[in-house]
Amino acid sequence: MATKPKNAAAAEPQAPAAAKPAAKPRASKAAPAATDTPLVSPAAKAKASKAAKAPTTVIVAPETAVVGIAQTVADTYSSDTRIDYYPTHEHEGIKFRRGHVLPFGATSVTGGVNFSIYSASATDCTLVLFDRGAEQPYAEIQFPDEFRVGNVYSMIVFDLDFERLEYGFRMGGPYNPAAGHWFDKTKILSDPYAKVIGGRNAWMAPPDWDNVYPYRSRLAFADFDWENDHPLETPIEDLIVYEMHVRGFTQHPSSGLKNRGTFSALKAKIPYLKELGVNCVELLPIYEFDEWEGTKPNPVTGEPLVNYWGYSTVNFFSPKAGYAATGKYGMQVDELKTLIKELHKNGIEVLLDVVFNHTAEGDHRGHTISFRGVDNKTYYMLTPEGYYFNFSGTGNTLNCNHPVVRNMVLDCLRYWASEYHIDGFRFDLAAILGRAQDGSPLSNPPLLESLAYDPILAKCKLIAEAWDAGGLYQVGSFPNYDRWAEWNGKFRDDTRQFLKGDEAKVGPMKERIMGSPDLYSERGPTASINFITCHDGFTMYDMVAYNEKHNEANGEDNNDGGNDNDSWNCGWEGETDDEGINFLRHKQIKNALTMLLVSQGVPMLLMGDEVGRTQRGNNNTYCQDNDLNWLNWDNLKTNADLFNFAKEMTRFRRNHPVLRSPVHFQHRDYVGSGYPDISFHGTQAWHSDSDASSRAFAFMLCGDHAKQGIVKDSMVYVALNMYWDALDFEIPGLSHDRQWHVFANTALAAPDDIHANGTEVRLENQQNILVGPRSIVVLIGK
Repeated sequence: MATKPKNAAAAEPQAPAAAKPAAKPRASKAAPAATDTPLVSPAAKAKASKAAKAPTTVIVAPETAVVGIAQTVADTYSSDTRIDYYPTHEHEGIKFRRGHVLPFGATSVTGGVNFSIYSASATDCTLVLFDRGAEQPYAEIQFPDEFRVGNVYSMIVFDLDFERLEYGFRMGGPYNPAAGHWFDKTKILSDPYAKVIGGRNAWMAPPDWDNVYPYRSRLAFADFDWENDHPLETPIEDLIVYEMHVRGFTQHPSSGLKNRGTFSALKAKIPYLKELGVNCVELLPIYEFDEWEGTKPNPVTGEPLVNYWGYSTVNFFSPKAGYAATGKYGMQVDELKTLIKELHKNGIEVLLDVVFNHTAEGDHRGHTISFRGVDNKTYYMLTPEGYYFNFSGTGNTLNCNHPVVRNMVLDCLRYWASEYHIDGFRFDLAAILGRAQDGSPLSNPPLLESLAYDPILAKCKLIAEAWDAGGLYQVGSFPNYDRWAEWNGKFRDDTRQFLKGDEAKVGPMKERIMGSPDLYSERGPTASINFITCHDGFTMYDMVAYNEKHNEANGEDNNDGGNDNDSWNCGWEGETDDEGINFLRHKQIKNALTMLLVSQGVPMLLMGDEVGRTQRGNNNTYCQDNDLNWLNWDNLKTNADLFNFAKEMTRFRRNHPVLRSPVHFQHRDYVGSGYPDISFHGTQAWHSDSDASSRAFAFMLCGDHAKQGIVKDSMVYVALNMYWDALDFEIPGLSHDRQWHVFANTALAAPDDIHANGTEVRLENQQNILVGPRSIVVLIGK
């Protein structure tokens, strides 16, 4: 995740003002009758109807009337109702009783809703109930003291209209930021465990800044028909990951879809993903965030700059309503589940990009939405003076190794895995998850260990972005417990440098091609998520079209984003009509795609790289909701050669298991084929030059060793020449009547640059091949 702008300067926090009296909204509607709902007598119905007309009532626990409740219960509820679902307290027609402390959040129970929330330092807690969309609450119920168990407040409230209900909490306690406490009963707080968040139901809908409760907790319902769907559990070495943004994938008008930028629109483009050949999508954050956060005008166009990427969480359990065509109807849960179900039907796994390193509340100048007001000292890493540690670069740092926060993270991921059938998770700035509460790195981080051994997450992929904004870089050393894979930043850096012809890169590239055994000797190549580009930085096209970043449109005087791009513009900065430069750029993209897809490990492709998507040199488009981030589908025609090359390369990888080993090479022949499992070559067969001045090498994979000799495959030979002149490569000889055939040659123009799988052209000269300048040749021996 790239550096984001600092919060705007603001005055030091002041003590909260006194709470204003609530207005008089309408009362809630009764829930529809159900077979397991207690029967209600005509007398009770009449009483409830009378209560529904009453003004808003603040119910204070010590004064709650309980006289006569037993007789009312006997009159109202049938004899077969469980005793623990009888109300024990009542006020103005609203009935409630002691709740269940677990699970946290709001849960439907017989006849009502169970509310449970944790706070270690609060002195009291009040449940606030709204009718959906109402400006003011219709009831506020303070939890009686006897309803608290330890540090958990719980209550069952009966006869609520589940589908119209919105709820929140007021927490009482000390306001002392220096001691880490930010309690303020004037604020209505969103439930950290809410499964749906209302109030931001459509993307960029203008917010009501006077709303007393903008991020409203709602219930989710477990009524979706998954049929026979389940997580796919594809072996990780067989994945080809496609990192994508839900809105950006279809928002451009060229997508030709009705509900652009939504889960529904993404579902309509599944045939495209299948044609491209990816079998896993990694979705940038799809849980609730506020795109209006940090909004400011674009200095170039005047349009608003927004929180586009979504790396600023409002709630970890709730899918983003603004990504759903049905979000305005509160149906985002079902729309997302429908998308996942359809992706699974087409053999495509779903990974979620999760951000457990910080929240949208920012530092001491930020808004209080949930965590800060519920229990600031528990949820955030704080300095001894009460300020926020900022290892995320965005103002605060989630206190992930506090036992309560650790359990919340586990509960959240278990929820996504079980209720949404998610196949795995990529953890943003995951090095933070290994920091102690004082910010120091832990040798055995409890959260990472818990995730690795959790029984519900046992089949989920766990992928770490193994660094953070505080300088902790753990690529190759991330605490892994034989479960964690890593975004391999060294693969990205070494590949980019080799691609543009830097010296002393042949040796490192051999390691990257083999799945980085220098980094993951004990874990195997599947620990390496190989990528050359991702959402954070240049696209693959911009990597070969720009030497420098051009982030002026972000409004930060081009000071944001990284300067170490390892890019080369091929002789001209930005767009050009020069045919030679444009041909070279396309060739370099094909070279990059080839290196990515013939390397051991797990390849990850950035959305749009397969069609030459450009951000016009902007390497930090976190705030751009426009064509800098949207995929222009017209590029399928403009850059048809790139798309054809990419889809044939993914098919080549799928068709050749020798490219997808779950274990490291042994550099020997252990199946009796006459060839080692991997061998390195140079311009001379069996002689590889790793001198600092070398910019070329070749490698050969013996197909008889595919999957440790369990399956048979063709021989694969790849010659990589990043030198600026053509080089003649001597090719190793084949046995068993096999001959070399050309699959790809990036020096040639389309359509001769690559051949459809199974139609490879026999090489006339079986001893040598001329590899053009800055080109790669892929041969198969069959």
